Amino acid sequence: MATAVTATVPGPDTGPGARERDIGPHGVRRDGLRRYGLRQDVRDAARRAGALSPVLAVIALLLVPGGGGGAEGGTGGTGTVADAASGLLVLVCLVRVLRSGARPLTRAAAVVLGLPVLGICLAAITSHDPGASLPGVARYLQVFVLVPAAVLLTVRDRRDFAVVAWALVGLALLQGAVGVVQYLTGTGASYQGEDVRAVGTFGATDVMGMATVVSYGVVVSVALALGGRPGRARTAALVCAGLLFFPLVLSFSRGAWIATVLACGILLLLSGLRRAGRVALAVGALAVVLVGGLGIGSAMVKDRVASITQVTAAPDQSVTDRYTMWAAAGRMWRAEPLTGVGLKGFPAYRDSNASLALSSGSDTAGAGAGFARQPLLSPHNMYLLVLSEQGLIGLLALAGSWLALLLAAFRRRRLGADCALVAIGLLSWQLIDFVYADIGGPSTVLTSVVLGLAAWWSLTEVPRA
Repeated sequence: MATAVTATVPGPDTGPGARERDIGPHGVRRDGLRRYGLRQDVRDAARRAGALSPVLAVIALLLVPGGGGGAEGGTGGTGTVADAASGLLVLVCLVRVLRSGARPLTRAAAVVLGLPVLGICLAAITSHDPGASLPGVARYLQVFVLVPAAVLLTVRDRRDFAVVAWALVGLALLQGAVGVVQYLTGTGASYQGEDVRAVGTFGATDVMGMATVVSYGVVVSVALALGGRPGRARTAALVCAGLLFFPLVLSFSRGAWIATVLACGILLLLSGLRRAGRVALAVGALAVVLVGGLGIGSAMVKDRVASITQVTAAPDQSVTDRYTMWAAAGRMWRAEPLTGVGLKGFPAYRDSNASLALSSGSDTAGAGAGFARQPLLSPHNMYLLVLSEQGLIGLLALAGSWLALLLAAFRRRRLGADCALVAIGLLSWQLIDFVYADIGGPSTVLTSVVLGLAAWWSLTEVPRA
């Protein structure tokens, strides 16, 4: 019986050298190498997400309505779910440090992050009511010492840094989307008699919450776009920055606007004068088209922007209250110049140091809540709050720590523009915003994460990119 024989014509993948071409290093076929590399990438991503999960949990839980589930923030409120997650982050980090047995922080990091402890403890000891100051001690240590140190120790390299930075952008996009829907549907916080103020999931009692989160997202997006290499990541960062422009405008937060514009301006100047000029012109034209041409919140936005220049000539009641509380904080400091009146002491000494121009509180309504009268418990200026409650020693210790982080971030710019610009932008925004705001509300815990992220870049040994 004859057997049919078929001839095979050697092709590009069937010739004598085909097997050699298909074999990669270590004797493994190249298609196997691809699958092996993909599995390795997945495993690496899973390990990285697991190591960063305590930090990412703090960020994600700020999506819970009310900013994390609590009703009060401030320096000693009831706390939130995100605050509880930050406590778990500190605990997990402590366990890791004890198990490793290695020195957790460098000397420079220990000094810079531990410096605020001096003013906090001294103000609590010298307080006229030490018992009432204890919640303030816990809050300040959480926000400015423990959580930043835990974030610094949790972030291991530039990839971890990028993951946390993009998580901030993701949180800003989600909160901003909620805020835009609130404006369009009239379900936001009350502003000029209409429920149109975008506040995200934070509610009417924390109108600065969404503005802070979105501002962080804008600054990080701009930094990643300016410092990253051309590619999909830079394009995504530019798109995110453009999308976050809308909820930032609709937050009607003058302090957040000013801090964001100045912080982004600093980043543009660091990236080059020519680029700064081109971007400034493009952003200005976009703002004119969106706000002036399309009328996105035009009347209210124009009035809010105009009020920035009227803070001395014809200030509204909110500005009058702020100036009055600033003056009251100055009087408290002059009475106790070195150690202040004690943590959480501002509300107790406010009325005896404020003029009659101060109102009894601010009105809040909308975003699913009824009308309420919010008491004015802080001067809405972090520097004056620290000066009045912790005195000159406390202010020098706390502000000195922040300034050291910022200067160190500037000095390390040559090690990599991507991380450097993110750290510089976030620190610049925070230090500028503290002129118009202080800690308080559920979003405060995110400030501690931001400080920790910047501290990793400023205080740890980072190899050149």
